[in-house]
Amino acid sequence: MRLVWKLLRRHISLPQLAGFFLANLLGMLIVLLSLQFYRDIKPIFSAEDGFIRPDYLILNKRVTALSSIGLASDGSFSQSEIDDLARQPFTKRVGCFTASQYKVSCSMGISGVAQFGTDMFFESVPDAFVDVDLGKWHFAEGDEVVPIILPRTYLAIYNFGFAKSQNLPKLSEGIVGMVELTITMRGNGRNEYIKGRVTGFSSRLNTILVPESFIRWSNARYAPESDASPNRIILEVNNPADDAIVTYINQHGYELEEDKLDAGRMTFFLRITAAIVMAVGLLISLLSFYILMLSIYLLVEKNTEKMRTLLLIGYSPAKVALPYQLLTTGMNAAVLLLAAGGLLVVRSLYMKQLWSVFPKMEDGSILPAILLGTALFVVVSLANALVIRGRINKIWNNKN
Repeated sequence: MRLVWKLLRRHISLPQLAGFFLANLLGMLIVLLSLQFYRDIKPIFSAEDGFIRPDYLILNKRVTALSSIGLASDGSFSQSEIDDLARQPFTKRVGCFTASQYKVSCSMGISGVAQFGTDMFFESVPDAFVDVDLGKWHFAEGDEVVPIILPRTYLAIYNFGFAKSQNLPKLSEGIVGMVELTITMRGNGRNEYIKGRVTGFSSRLNTILVPESFIRWSNARYAPESDASPNRIILEVNNPADDAIVTYINQHGYELEEDKLDAGRMTFFLRITAAIVMAVGLLISLLSFYILMLSIYLLVEKNTEKMRTLLLIGYSPAKVALPYQLLTTGMNAAVLLLAAGGLLVVRSLYMKQLWSVFPKMEDGSILPAILLGTALFVVVSLANALVIRGRINKIWNNKN
């Protein structure tokens, strides 16, 4: 092996190998950074509101003076309007908000002592639109507790308004999950109670959300004759930045909650930007791979006679190819290690800036980026080994 390496390492072009190494390092670092940066920054737009994803948009009809005095539509969506929305090219899925049609009040207490109560309402959307564990987001007739998602604004109103004025303790989101909620439902000659449990909060969802199964059961029990036509629609769209969405909404007199559209646009552009940067990194890696193959081919051509001699005196094609395979694999491994180190350094720099702006942002894992780099290392190294072995086999087949 040592003799083979001494014979074959002559004519190795260090500038060519250095060019491959630097280009491959740059490409690998760009690929890993683009994936890691996307994963690190995405929670800023979506994690704290994971119950309703950014590509979900909420529509309602405009409230006018005529509708306020009963001379215009009550703002509900007809089935034909819902079907027309579903047919639009920008639409993936359509769901309807279903509101409670009976009187609801809620009292909240800690350790069995009631603190305050208020009238309220419930709404639901199809379970497929709610990003929670469906094992916890469920209600069936006979259950003693109904899960609830509240707007974060409600907690802010309590902490900075009601609690302060009534000398009550402020509550964190975790504490609210342990607070006892007693829900009173009145209608159809019934006056009944059920327990509620807050399972999460949302900044983008401005309603009190309960499972759809609960709304259907309770409306049938307490308001069987009521009209439950939806006043709001939830859309899953292909591209939140599509101008056709705004055009359609304006043409039909609908309203769209702009913060949801902006959040969806930012997430969409973040995804596109990360994909473009990753594609550039992969392109650089492919070009560096081509540079290496060109260097190896030139090196093999220069050493063709030596290789033929080695094969004739009894060396196998595998032994002749091994030095080149080890060279390329070693360089690829060095590229992976340096790229991983560069990823850690650059990530520590931009994470400090992100934490200064978003102190509650969680520190994500770099494992997916490392796994991607390892996969690229394996693919490129195997491709290098196969190309080198194929060239040596060709010399072996023509050694005479």
